[in-house]
Formats: sequence, C-alpha cells, structure tokens
Amino acid sequence: MSFTLKLSVQAATLLRPHAPRDEKLKMVAGEGDLSPADRVTVLYFLASDHDREVREGARKALAEIPEHDLRQAVSSPDLHPRVLNALARLYHRFHHLAESLATHPNCDDATRDFLSGKGIVVFSPNSGNVSAHQEEGETGEEDFAETDEPVDEESEAFRSKYQLAQTMGVAEKIKIAQTGDKEWRMILIKDSNKLVSGTVIRNPRMTESEVLTIAKSAIQNDEILRVICANKEWVKNYQIRKALVENTKTPLPTSLRLLATLGEKDLAHIAKSKNISSVLSTQAKKLVMAKKKD
Repeated sequence: MSFTLKLSVQAATLLRPHAPRDEKLKMVAGEGDLSPADRVTVLYFLASDHDREVREGARKALAEIPEHDLRQAVSSPDLHPRVLNALARLYHRFHHLAESLATHPNCDDATRDFLSGKGIVVFSPNSGNVSAHQEEGETGEEDFAETDEPVDEESEAFRSKYQLAQTMGVAEKIKIAQTGDKEWRMILIKDSNKLVSGTVIRNPRMTESEVLTIAKSAIQNDEILRVICANKEWVKNYQIRKALVENTKTPLPTSLRLLATLGEKDLAHIAKSKNISSVLSTQAKKLVMAKKKD
C-alpha cells in the first residue's frame, strides 16, 4: 500500500532529523495543541527515536491515550496504515474502537487479519463481506494455534503491552489472561495477583514450550504448578516432567510419582542434587540402583 504521510506543520517539525529533544519530550508529556490524529502519529514514530527517554516516553504515552482521543484520531482519513496497525495491537480489546480501525480506508490487510484473529468482526471494504477467519459453523479453534518462536521483549509491541498492563485493574487482566496471545501470557503469568497468573495457565493457547519455561521457573503461585501437573497432555512431555520434579514448588507426592518415569541419567543427577528435597534424592538413588540391577 503506497501512502503519503499527512501532518500539520507543527507535527512534522517534531519528526525532522534534528528536531529539538526538549520539544519532543514536551509533546510526549502531553503539552502542545496537536490534533489527536497528529499526536498519535507523532508518538508512533517517536517510539523508535534514537533518544531513550523520548522513545520510552512515547511508547508509554501511546499505550495510555484516552479512548475519546483515540476515537477522534481514528476518525481522521489521513491516519497512516502503520499507525493503525500499532493502535490495533494496543487497543484491540476495545471492540468498538477495533471495528473502527478495521473499517478505516487506510487499514491494510495484515491489520484486518490481526483483528479478525482477535474475534473482531471485520468488513472487507472491497466486497462488503464479513471476515472472521472462519466459515459459518466452524469452531475457529485454529485461531488459537501459535508458533513456539520466542517473544522479543525489546519489541515495540511487547513494551507497549507491558506498559498497558501496569495501568489495568485485576478484572481487565483476568479477561485478557483467558485468551491473550503469547506476549500477554508472558507478562501476566508473572503478575503478583494469583487470580491473574492462575488464569493464564488455563489459557487454551498455552504452548508446551511456555509450560516448560514456567515449570523451570521459581514461580510463586503454587496453583499454576498444580494445574500443570494435572494436565495429562503436558506431563506426557518428558522435559516438563523432569522440570516439575526439579521444581521445589511441585507437591512432593507428584514429584515422587513423576520421578519414577525419568531416565537413569537424570535420576543419577537428581540423586546428587542438593537443590531438591532429600526425600526425592534418596528415592532417586534407590531407582538408580534398581535400574542397574535390571
């Protein structure tokens, strides 16, 4: 999609290569009289500024735009497709706003596909048909499929979500924890509220690689480990079983049961480990000796 960026003179001045740092910081702080569309656009581009304070301030401000201002910004026919995409990823949970983004004349197919995948009803501007990534009668379970690629914590999307999470109430976090993507899960699984982190582990989009990472971590919410231990599909994974045995938060009866399923090499390592329960290490020694007799 070819697009010419349209901005007021004041906004364009802030995006020039040698724009004064102080002026950028003032705009990020909410000073000035830019229109909502210009402010959103400038914040988007300053979120990649070479100056760390400007960059982080712009990212925070972009994630905290009042809904009224967002609606005004999205009503502008001149909003850049990349800005629309960023807003879609930050604010797709606001369905009315997300639908306005999807029907914006400058919204590209990638952004519409993203919103459709989040359950937003998207009307194709060309055909007038509804797109929701599924045909009538389908369950849409394929929408939950995700790759095991690692999350880039330095990316703009991740940072924006992290900043947004700091402003949310518990109810909002729980709602996102139920169906949120990998970035949201990574953020909310570490939440200090156990209701929030406990909801994340029940998210149907949770992958085995994420479960393995959690099982290896010093997680503070015991309920999370209990849910993992009770999931028959997850404990079929050898590495997850091993991680659960080595995690001191795993209930001892469960650890003993899973210990018996490990190979001789891992049992020998656990038998010598000083980081786990003496009951487990003693049992591991017995299992190693029994295997050698066989």
